[in-house]
Amino acid sequence: MSDLPSATKVAIIGSGPAGLALAIELGYRGVPCVILERSVRAGYAPRAKTTHSRTREHMRRWGIADKLAAASPFGVEYPSHVNFVTRLGGHLLHRFEHALDCKAERNEEFSEHGQWIPQYKLEKVLIDHALSLPGVEICYGQTFTGYTALDGGVSVQLYDSATSRDWELSAEYLVGADGAGSAVRDAIGAKMEGTYGLSRNLNVIFRAPELAAKHPHGDGIMYWQINPDFPSLIGPMDTGDLWYFMPTGIDAANAPSLEAAADMIRAATGIDTEIEVLSSDEWVASKLLADRFRTDRTFLIGDAGHLHPPFGGFGMLLGIGDAVDIGWKLAAVLQGWGGTALLDSFEVERRQTAQFVLDAAEANHTILANQLILPHIEEDTPEGVAARQEAAAMVRKHKHGEFYARGVVLGYCYCNSPAIIDDGTQKDWKRSIDYTPSATPGCIAPHCWLADDSSLYDHFGQGFTLLITDKVDAQEIAKARKTAEDVGMPLTVFAPKDGRLAKLYGAPLVLIRPDQHVAWRGEVVPTVEVFEQLIGRRSSLKA
Repeated sequence: MSDLPSATKVAIIGSGPAGLALAIELGYRGVPCVILERSVRAGYAPRAKTTHSRTREHMRRWGIADKLAAASPFGVEYPSHVNFVTRLGGHLLHRFEHALDCKAERNEEFSEHGQWIPQYKLEKVLIDHALSLPGVEICYGQTFTGYTALDGGVSVQLYDSATSRDWELSAEYLVGADGAGSAVRDAIGAKMEGTYGLSRNLNVIFRAPELAAKHPHGDGIMYWQINPDFPSLIGPMDTGDLWYFMPTGIDAANAPSLEAAADMIRAATGIDTEIEVLSSDEWVASKLLADRFRTDRTFLIGDAGHLHPPFGGFGMLLGIGDAVDIGWKLAAVLQGWGGTALLDSFEVERRQTAQFVLDAAEANHTILANQLILPHIEEDTPEGVAARQEAAAMVRKHKHGEFYARGVVLGYCYCNSPAIIDDGTQKDWKRSIDYTPSATPGCIAPHCWLADDSSLYDHFGQGFTLLITDKVDAQEIAKARKTAEDVGMPLTVFAPKDGRLAKLYGAPLVLIRPDQHVAWRGEVVPTVEVFEQLIGRRSSLKA
């Protein structure tokens, strides 16, 4: 027990991507925190495989995007093609090339492309980086049993499996990143609302040394198998000939044994090959949103606050986004330059983002392999050709948005947030799976590559950034610096000589938040009241 901490600034329950991201965001800003986790995460089955571009942009800011790229099992140049086939050994219906923005090339709209990588490899990169930061600790073997709200903090109750003893940790804030069955969510009395059980599915991990060479469809990350026997997804997962197999819409009463799963894979693919099944887990797709994300000094992030079908790969994107949002705000408050009203914006911003993602994921779930099966689809007959053409048209119509959803990844906007100053353009913002860069306050700052080949984002500061996109009087810049200093806002001023920025941002002066969202834009430096509002020191907006 003597090795366990007695106090910290932020206690984080759960060491998944959301919890680790929060620890990194806090540690990056010099705020001590402790992650408390029941057990070391292990096993073959990844909980996610898609790391979207926005997540990798956060990792770029933390200095570890290159480390994640190096951990990719097949290399970042491996094509992220998604193939719809009758069977892995059968007919090709349609191919979505370079899906999920994983193509390893420079794009004006983001600073980092997406990446296909098993979650356990990503977590290893996050853990290593978190532990390299001063003030960040991870304690395993710890079960959260409850907490007590105190004046100015919380007392977190825990059970230590190594000593079989209860103990307590004092913290100023508590964050539940403890997943779908969140004990922290239960402790604050929050309830999940929505639909449980949209479908039941299997996730089978297996080793097949010859499978890649035996199918005709080339490299890819995902193969949707459209056949009446076993509608499913299948694809390569890791080196060592590891694959995943995901039958969708299964009958829970007839889930296969490990032995039967191998025969199921052979039947589904139409390929007779050596298969060693390593694990088989049933999972349930649901659409659920907690009725609140916060009580006083306790917050929920990641799956503790929202659950959705995995189609589109948005889960980790959403959870890490939660962590970044609450992370910089907690740091601001704990370091004294942010007011506690800043924390009120967390739920406003992240609830609407979660709803956007949940709706997109549910739409993707509506059409699975099961709904694409047509009579004669596997036949080598004129009827079969016609069926495959019809199925291909259905795939193009209904599944394109699942694999090219840049608007969900980058296009969300924090409307009506108390930590954003609307200039009147938020009313024109519309949810869309397609992405149009926008500097409407609340949106992610539009990206571009500068003449020196650096990313615009690389020049944003750790605090707020005043981006100067056009000619501005030097007195205005001096006024901004002085106002920021007076209210305690950490401010970086960046004035690149790039004629594109004035049009891209729609104003000569733009305040960018620590999370790269536009906080305010205008022609002249705003009042001190606006600066105070943006850092939570004023509870009503005055533009």
